[in-house]
Amino acid sequence: MRHSTLFFLSLACQAGLLALLLTHASFSESLQKTNLARKAELVENLRLTDLCLFTEARYTRHLSQADLNTAFQDHPLSLEHFPSGSFTQPTLEQFLP
Repeated sequence: MRHSTLFFLSLACQAGLLALLLTHASFSESLQKTNLARKAELVENLRLTDLCLFTEARYTRHLSQADLNTAFQDHPLSLEHFPSGSFTQPTLEQFLP
C-alpha cells in the first residue's frame, strides 16, 4: 500500500469522524439548552458571583477578588506552591504603584 493511499484513507476517516461529532452536537443542542437554563436559574437563586477556576490556593480561586501578595506570603522570591499559579497571569494592578 502506498503512503499516499494510507494518508488519504486516514484523512477520510478523520473527516467522517468530524461529521459524526458535528451531527451529535446538533442533535444534543436542545438538551443542553434546557440544562443551561436550569443551571442559570440555580445560579440566580443562589446568587453566585464568580467562577471558581482553581480550588487549591485561595489567591487563585477568584482572580477578581484575590489578594495579590498572598502568593508570596512566605518570601517575596519564594517558589510557587501550587501549580494553578503558573496558569494565571498577573494582573495589571500588580505592576502599578
